[in-house]
Amino acid sequence: MMTISKPLFCLLTLLTLVHLPLSAQSDSAKIITSSRMIGVGGTNILDTYLSAEHFKGVGISFVATVERKRPQRRWSTLMEHEANLSYVHDRANSRKELEGAYNFYWGKFYNWSLFDHRLTLQAGALGNATLGFIYNTSNSNNPAQARFHLNIMPTGIASYKFTLFHKPMMVRYELNLPLAGVMFSPNYGQSYYEIFNRGNYDHNVVFTTFVTAPEWRQMLTLDANLTGKWTLRIGYLGNYQQYKVNQLKQHVYTHRFLIGFTRRFSLIPHRL
Repeated sequence: MMTISKPLFCLLTLLTLVHLPLSAQSDSAKIITSSRMIGVGGTNILDTYLSAEHFKGVGISFVATVERKRPQRRWSTLMEHEANLSYVHDRANSRKELEGAYNFYWGKFYNWSLFDHRLTLQAGALGNATLGFIYNTSNSNNPAQARFHLNIMPTGIASYKFTLFHKPMMVRYELNLPLAGVMFSPNYGQSYYEIFNRGNYDHNVVFTTFVTAPEWRQMLTLDANLTGKWTLRIGYLGNYQQYKVNQLKQHVYTHRFLIGFTRRFSLIPHRL
């Protein structure tokens, strides 16, 4: 019968005790992909509460995304921030509008890996909160319009990894569509003074669907690896928000050409 010496037994026991928490940490580690991008492009605005005219101009956007996923699990979490600021004018260039908005997106996705992990497909839904304003510099009565919208958006994402000029690359496409939500809107002919100073409610909280508030948001990006952790990301973001409620129409269409950086790293929780 083979016997194990006491020093060897202690060494094997120590390795086992060390390996167990390391394995647990590896299973619970999160792979985090974080990106920051700046975008510039055109903006098209119509708000019949302020004016029947269409306004066009340019705007800038800041887009930040964070995606978290555990290596051995199918589900991932995505969080996106999008902040916009636009300065637009009417066709005669006589009236101006200033538009600003913050969009927050958060959701869960189920992941499929195909073709030796080169192609990743993700399906899920995002919760979207939009908060913003449109200010017409020419209006003396009701010069501004508030924007507030909560929305559920089914979402699909496709990512494909490849090599070009011996450099790792990845192309990614994300599509968000509306399902249902709730929004704030004054009624036709109603002033903000009536709503907030006199407390005259007139169907100002409106339930929306993909019919009354259609929206189409898409983002196409290309990643070019620079170092082991940092990646250059360029792309296009199109966000087309619109609604027709309370006999009022509004749309805000933004087109942004993006550039920024992406970082991918592992987060291992500390265990005592």
